[in-house]
Amino acid sequence: MLSVFRSFIRSKFGALIAVLFLGVIAAAFIMGDLTSGNYGNALGGGGTAARAKGYKLSESELQDRVQRVFENARRSNPGLQISEFFTQGGGAQVFDQLVAALTLRAFADDQGVHISKRLVDAQIAQIPAFQDAAGNFSNDNFRALLVRERLTEQALRDDISREILQRQLMAPVGLGVKLTDSLVLPYASLLLEARQGAVAAIPAVAFLDDKAPTDAQLADFYKKNADRYTIPEQRRIRYAVIDAERFAQAAQPSDADISAYYNQNKAAYAAKQSRSIEQLVLPTQAAAKAIADQVKGGKSLADAAKGAGLAVSAQTDQSREALNASAGKTVADAVYAGKQGDLIGPIRGSLGWLLVRVTGVKETPARPLAAVRDDIVATLRVQKEKQLLTDFTGKIEDAIADGGTFDEVVKDNGLKLETSPLVLATGKQVKDSAFTAGPDLQPLLAPAFAMSADDDAQLIPITAEKRYALAAPGEIVAAAPPPLAEVKQLVIAQYKLNAGNEKAKALAEQIQKKLAKGGSLADAIAQAGVKLPAPQTLGGRRADIMRGEQRPPAEVAILFSMAANTVKTLPIGQDRGYFVVQLNKIERGDAKGQPELLNQVRTQLADVVGQEYGQQFEKAIEKELGVTRNANAVATVRTALSATNSGDQ
Repeated sequence: MLSVFRSFIRSKFGALIAVLFLGVIAAAFIMGDLTSGNYGNALGGGGTAARAKGYKLSESELQDRVQRVFENARRSNPGLQISEFFTQGGGAQVFDQLVAALTLRAFADDQGVHISKRLVDAQIAQIPAFQDAAGNFSNDNFRALLVRERLTEQALRDDISREILQRQLMAPVGLGVKLTDSLVLPYASLLLEARQGAVAAIPAVAFLDDKAPTDAQLADFYKKNADRYTIPEQRRIRYAVIDAERFAQAAQPSDADISAYYNQNKAAYAAKQSRSIEQLVLPTQAAAKAIADQVKGGKSLADAAKGAGLAVSAQTDQSREALNASAGKTVADAVYAGKQGDLIGPIRGSLGWLLVRVTGVKETPARPLAAVRDDIVATLRVQKEKQLLTDFTGKIEDAIADGGTFDEVVKDNGLKLETSPLVLATGKQVKDSAFTAGPDLQPLLAPAFAMSADDDAQLIPITAEKRYALAAPGEIVAAAPPPLAEVKQLVIAQYKLNAGNEKAKALAEQIQKKLAKGGSLADAIAQAGVKLPAPQTLGGRRADIMRGEQRPPAEVAILFSMAANTVKTLPIGQDRGYFVVQLNKIERGDAKGQPELLNQVRTQLADVVGQEYGQQFEKAIEKELGVTRNANAVATVRTALSATNSGDQ
């Protein structure tokens, strides 16, 4: 219900740009949004975008980060164009965030604030992407992801240091914000406000012209609306698979290996005994003795426990070592001294007095080498395959690091080169909707599309510790609209729809002017001279319409930004026509008698105000340190990226 206030601090690209702030390094790593350079040092390339004391942000570093944020936005919205990204403020927001990070770093140095290596180590260990299945830090995962993201360890540490520094400097600024009832009440009351209005749709299809456009008109329309038809970037991915099966023969253990393994693990194959037990824990020795007496009198331990309102716990096939670890040496020794059916105790344990009944004794005979040979062979083969695979992939990485090309490394190591068809970043094909990326190709898509044409080949895991691929981008087809001839019928239909949309807009504006002098929307629609759908009555409480994360339709949301008894028009979208919206009724809300609502709103507004304090604090530091910004930096980056992302200027 209160999520309406969150919109005060949100923007279209905020979630992507936020990788620079407050505990989202892990998400950034998964998204590939960490730079492989060291932005903010004194040696950045290209022109200077911003400067804070001894630190500077170069235009090339700004361009790199904007490109990465744009690429991430494209993953969720493949149709997004670079021009749209900049028009909606994406480039400017990235610039602001980078300058803020630069400013705080200079301020921290000025104040003698530094981040220790131990603190950075702790942050790295907590990143899920670097953890194994058990949730522990995995150095193998850590190194593999650094390679995949083309990121040095030092660059990652620098980013994490900046994130921690920003958190330490900015978080205290917004703490302890206290807002009075007089400030909170108007916002809380807004949530209870109800509005009602009439909405009429004027569809573009009501004005479609049967006459086809001329070739010149169609070509001009296609050129002006090229973004609509632009096909996202396509790539062929060149790759060579390296599978552990490659080493199956070399990994076959010898008789000596098998015997050595058996002798090293004799304890695992020796004769052993395990016991199954029922256990009951009681708070006092007297209570334990009373239960023991009932069992000796013929009751089962479970029934005696049930009569006392308790329940036994059962443990199956427990070794002496396992019992020793869970119940203590005294209990383990007593259990193993007894025989099946014996009741042992009361014995003093760490949690109270224990009664234990031995419910089963299992004897496992010793297993000779012949009986376990196949298991040992399988275990040794897996271990050796893994080691040989690790050695081989290490050799591949060394060859790439030493300047070997993709083709050279593939040829020199006897790998099989494969090339995918042209695919989108999603793994789909433009001309074959039935195509799907196979299990080997799918894991290569994200890293291969993140690589530039001249990047070194990368070793990418397909199945960890079992299957890898050496991959590099092949042919790259920049995002661009297809030839008009290939989509001519679609463009003709959209040309006509666009023309109908312009007529719908003109009629909507005509009705708006008419209603400004009085009258009802229903009458205006009926008198329009065109057959149109009847208006609908829409509305409700602001809190209900904007509940949770749901976004109300634009024609409903606009009711809450209109003055009483006014009329507005807005496009339906995608050249489908226009809405005419007339606000007829406003019922003001009053949250005075709702302390719970006031407190909820107070909490959310305090977060907003706290963030505003942080922004003002950072701006004050910029002024104090004399931080300079290149006013043309974003425009320069836009020009450069427009040239490399579909040629859109």
